[in-house]
Amino acid sequence: MVTIHDVARAAGVSPATVSRVFNGGNVTPARALSVQQAAAALGFAPNRVARSLRKQQSSVIGLVIPDIGNPFFTSLARGVEDAAQRTSLSVVLCNSDEDTEKERRYLQVALGEQMAGVIVAAADRDRTDLGPLIERGIPVVAVDRRPHEADVDAVMVDNRHGGEVATRHLLKAGYSRVACITGPEGASTSEDRLAGYRSALGSAAGLEGQALSPETARAYVRHADFRVEGGRLAMRELLALPEPPDAVFVANNLMTIGVLEALREAGQEPPGFGVLSFGDIPWASLVRPSLTTVELPSYELGRTAADLLLQRMSGSSAALQTVVLRTTLHARESTAGPEPGA
Repeated sequence: MVTIHDVARAAGVSPATVSRVFNGGNVTPARALSVQQAAAALGFAPNRVARSLRKQQSSVIGLVIPDIGNPFFTSLARGVEDAAQRTSLSVVLCNSDEDTEKERRYLQVALGEQMAGVIVAAADRDRTDLGPLIERGIPVVAVDRRPHEADVDAVMVDNRHGGEVATRHLLKAGYSRVACITGPEGASTSEDRLAGYRSALGSAAGLEGQALSPETARAYVRHADFRVEGGRLAMRELLALPEPPDAVFVANNLMTIGVLEALREAGQEPPGFGVLSFGDIPWASLVRPSLTTVELPSYELGRTAADLLLQRMSGSSAALQTVVLRTTLHARESTAGPEPGA
């Protein structure tokens, strides 16, 4: 029996292109003619049942996230799924591993499978390319991270404000050498949280003894990979400085675990050394000392992104929206202040 793959080889195109030809997709006239001629020569007739099933894939949306192992993205995915299930949509979960090439392949799958819409947390602010999806008319919503030059709806966290509030909290608690471990360069969340940290340091001159020199402030910044090992290595580097910090603002929850491990190795612990995590951790209030965190509205991010996508899928032509959600600081024991005389 002649298959769609046989036709694709004969026409010199992909199976996805053959499928689009027989399902009314967007294909150039030249390619469509080539596919039709190959099909006729091979005696290929589209399977009507398979074609019907193919069209049902319009009830599938894609969710591309950087790290399914991070509880933040797990909660975000649950928000997307709960909203999608209300309208009988299915969600295909794709884990990019912060890798733009892997992300690109998933976006190509979304194109080839003619998904009804896609929600993306971009792996890289500058290199994530949503253009092919937009050009094909597939609705796209950016969540948590916004790629540059992408005209799509977006749901974001006010990362800069959250980073500023977190750093000010450490300064007001009495820590004078506050460091920042942020995520990969190029990720909008990394840069925005770092910008909030720097903004707080810039206004610290009003707090007696709290202003850092520009050189020291630069030395106290580390970019890591948003994962446990990245946090551990960055904290070791900071502790090895001639004048190490006495507190750290960590830009995500997984890196915070690595930071705590590195501090334990060095014989230090909160609150003598202040630790504040951007991103809540389920056990943050249970450990001793309990961990100060900035809570992100992860579930709400996912639910809101899915709601925006559903509006576009239903044909909404309203102006593009950017919804910005606020964070919540939970002050606990890990930022109670440095030891007297420290």
